[in-house]
Amino acid sequence: MKIRYKAILITAFISGLAVLSGCGCKDKNTVQYKINLEIWGFDDTSDTFNEIIGTYKKINPNITNIEYKKLAADSYRKELIDAMAAGQGPDIFVIHNTWLTGFSDKIATAPKEIINEQKLRKDFVDVVADDFLDQGQVWAVPLSVDSLGLYYNKDLFNAASITSPPKNWDDFVADAGILTKIDNVGEISRSGASLGTAYNINRSTDILNLMMLQNGTKMTEKDGSVSFDQAQIIDGKTVSPGENALSFYTDFARAGSSKYTWNRNMHYSIDAFSEGNLAMMFNYSWHIKTIENKSPKLNFAIAPIPQFTGSAPANYANYWAYGVAKNKANIKNSVNATNDNRVREAWKFLAFLAAKPEAPIQIQTSVAGTTRTTNSNYDPALVYANKTGKPAARRDIIEIQKADSKIGVFVNDNLIAKSWKQADSDAVELTFSEMIDQINRGQFTVREALQTAAKRVGQMAK
Repeated sequence: MKIRYKAILITAFISGLAVLSGCGCKDKNTVQYKINLEIWGFDDTSDTFNEIIGTYKKINPNITNIEYKKLAADSYRKELIDAMAAGQGPDIFVIHNTWLTGFSDKIATAPKEIINEQKLRKDFVDVVADDFLDQGQVWAVPLSVDSLGLYYNKDLFNAASITSPPKNWDDFVADAGILTKIDNVGEISRSGASLGTAYNINRSTDILNLMMLQNGTKMTEKDGSVSFDQAQIIDGKTVSPGENALSFYTDFARAGSSKYTWNRNMHYSIDAFSEGNLAMMFNYSWHIKTIENKSPKLNFAIAPIPQFTGSAPANYANYWAYGVAKNKANIKNSVNATNDNRVREAWKFLAFLAAKPEAPIQIQTSVAGTTRTTNSNYDPALVYANKTGKPAARRDIIEIQKADSKIGVFVNDNLIAKSWKQADSDAVELTFSEMIDQINRGQFTVREALQTAAKRVGQMAK
């Protein structure tokens, strides 16, 4: 994806760098400090940030260096927690949008003069404020947000005389039925859609979360207590939207159901789709390359997620943001810097990196009171979007990306993406997977499985 730079007036004014404790005061007797910052992530590489870091170092001489360290994805969370516990973790680190509850004691919130609630809500899509704004404090900021898209095999659609992907769930069920082929012994030889099970569908629990949020399930109460198993009054009727969503999802794997398209014996969803034996699957933008690498000649496209008729449109968000470590025992290779200096400098860099610029960034240094200003067309988040091809978190960049042939679907749906706060997202995912599997195996009814899962997730928050 190539994005042309817009003539963007950069308006984020960052003042008072390299002054006593970063307070912005002019004082000849203040102590100069030099700071190195370390960023931890697992997806991007250092090459992604080299240009951005180089530009920032030129305008902020108080920063000696900013180093990006890439960790292994499967061990990232453990390494991060262990390092923080020893006081030797990074200054800036990526945090998943569902992790805040478990990391709130490890994060230093943004000084309000650098990034505040108004700025966060104005610049970023709504789900960012839902996930990383708490008690008026900004806890992290993202460069990218991802949401689910409907991947579909165009050749299978054409052969079945289906001219366009489904826009609502009723049409989805009908199309999936047409596209599913069952042989004379009752085995699925080709699946119309990968839904209904837990362990052989990539991001199965995210898809279930999507359906719950779409049909109005209240996942938690304001006090954090779990409520996704509770009945609600909707349009004057008592319904259990969580139960309805779980039943709808698992029916796709229930033999004899009119929705039956999938079961626990099917090939893994991404592989089945790549092999041409699956007509529709749900996934995120990062798997475009996965499918292209697995099957370069596969004729597929991506459409917006189907919606429930009569309900407010919604998608499910899955993304990472950058936060600042609250404490660090050893500020490596820094001179005269306190922990407060470190936190403030880290947040100033994040403001430069992710937030929408609003005026030339003018930074006053502690060297003879001089100032330096960036190129007024330079926008680090736009540079990042260009390099990575990821759907943006910022509204103004979404406006540029929304016509992109590959990620436009994901970009547009970021505007309706939702999430919910989880005490332990890994444990919640495991619980939801077990809930689905219990229904698939006939061990529990839908209601029993949902209530059991709600009880387990509720205990996590205590």
